[in-house]
Amino acid sequence: MKNFNKLIALTLIGLMIVSCNTNDKNIEKMDKENTTSLFPKGNKLPNEWFTGNAFLSPLVAKDKNNEFSAGAVTFETGARTNWHTHPKGQVLIVTEGSGFYQEKGKSAQIIKKGDVVNIPENVEHWHGATAKTSMTHIAITNFKEETQVTWLNPVTDDEFNDVNN
Repeated sequence: MKNFNKLIALTLIGLMIVSCNTNDKNIEKMDKENTTSLFPKGNKLPNEWFTGNAFLSPLVAKDKNNEFSAGAVTFETGARTNWHTHPKGQVLIVTEGSGFYQEKGKSAQIIKKGDVVNIPENVEHWHGATAKTSMTHIAITNFKEETQVTWLNPVTDDEFNDVNN
């Protein structure tokens, strides 16, 4: 009977070790899946409208059914848009990381994964990564006739450094 009890105890210990190892593998798999980007990085955006490295992965183009476009924009650390406006507004949905959104004359807001920013028409603003983190957001931008954005001056290093302090 003692040998039988020892056998059961060893079997249970073995099962616990196997289940722990399996659980560790599942956790590793989940961690890997959670760090995979939702969309591809896309193509680098022009330096005339962005400071640093920003990339666009187009999702939806304006067509006969949609008076907007949508794209995933990835900002590497320190990257940001110029100041700009949208004649019919814009919506940002942050999907990864954290960054800033700032309207002219107002304090910058930290935006992070899961945040939605509804930008009214013709409001001068900028958005991008922080000095220490990258950020990806989906930008849904409405058109007014054929115009969806009016690009203005770059966000200066002083302006950017002020919001990062």
